[in-house]
Amino acid sequence: MKHQRFTINGSPELENRLSQTCQEILAEVQALVPSKKLEGLVLGGGYGRGEGGVLRTGAEDRPYNDLEFYVFITGNRLLNERFYGGKLRDLGERLSPKAGLHVEFKIDSLKRLRRSSVSIFSYDLVAGHKIILGDEKLFADCKQHLEPGGIPLSEALRLLFNRCTGLLLAREVLACRQPAQPGLSAEQADFVGRNLAKAQLCLGDSVLAACGEYHWSCIERERHLARFESESMPWLNAVKAHHKAGVEFKLLPRQISKPIAQFEQERRDLGALALQVWLWLENRRLGCNFESVRDYAFHGPAKCPDTSPWRNYLLNLRSFGAKAALVPLSLRYPRERLLNALSLLLWNGEISKEPKTVRHLQRQLATDAADWSGFVTAYKKIWVHYG
Repeated sequence: MKHQRFTINGSPELENRLSQTCQEILAEVQALVPSKKLEGLVLGGGYGRGEGGVLRTGAEDRPYNDLEFYVFITGNRLLNERFYGGKLRDLGERLSPKAGLHVEFKIDSLKRLRRSSVSIFSYDLVAGHKIILGDEKLFADCKQHLEPGGIPLSEALRLLFNRCTGLLLAREVLACRQPAQPGLSAEQADFVGRNLAKAQLCLGDSVLAACGEYHWSCIERERHLARFESESMPWLNAVKAHHKAGVEFKLLPRQISKPIAQFEQERRDLGALALQVWLWLENRRLGCNFESVRDYAFHGPAKCPDTSPWRNYLLNLRSFGAKAALVPLSLRYPRERLLNALSLLLWNGEISKEPKTVRHLQRQLATDAADWSGFVTAYKKIWVHYG
């Protein structure tokens, strides 16, 4: 569905600014990618769906979310990524300051999209977008990506996994400030507040995705969730309340300033709720009965069973080096290591006092680190490739 506006209630000046930014970005992309190879340029994300965030200041409306552009290029996606990926990343970094928000490019091909199965990302893109360059029927042969009921449980987990990683990163900011620092900087406070809000939204979104009720519009998702009832989810009302707050922040974000202790308490409360949703989802996805973090983190069978062992082997070699070939985890998809590590780093408390947990994290993350901070550093290096 093509949208005319970038936001629901942004000012005409903000709409014009975003439109002009898109045209400037189009000209830059056309200068990088030959016209015979450039199939289309599509704006996805909140602004592509017409639900972009509007940061209201005393003087003007400003954009807040990222600008997520999908660059469709003919030919092999991996080769295109190798040839154009670095150039587009450099372009995004150069254009972001002028645009006033982060500009991101993702390379794909229409041929690959047409034959691939639906994911949350592909559904969001095909169902709600703004075509900057290309035919109006660009996604005409991508109808499978319009079926939210086909989104697999693994996609609901991936969404929850990434937003819980955001909670972990927020915890890192709150825990690792300088001793002499009385509070968070404006940038740190914005980072923590934004990741808490994303997690609030995600808890409800992951439940909807797991139950086949996901919708591309966050407003419609809130309506779907409000009608949702289940006796097997005693935490559902809390999830609904957080989701409503997450939608409000997504559409009308604000720069939050709070005492560190208040941020930390909100993070703990939200994390405790996220754990309940996490265990519910993973019990449903894997057919297990995890009752605790430790049950989950030390569970032996594969957590990503539908992946290719040989492809996993190559990915582990690329991510961890030759030593990865010598360990049992070498045939497991690397994200499985992160799932186990995240559950311990986010929810297990003071891990440095538990030798068994430390050894388990060292194996999962292929690191010699021995404390929480070191493990988080090792985790982040891997997560950027498998988030």
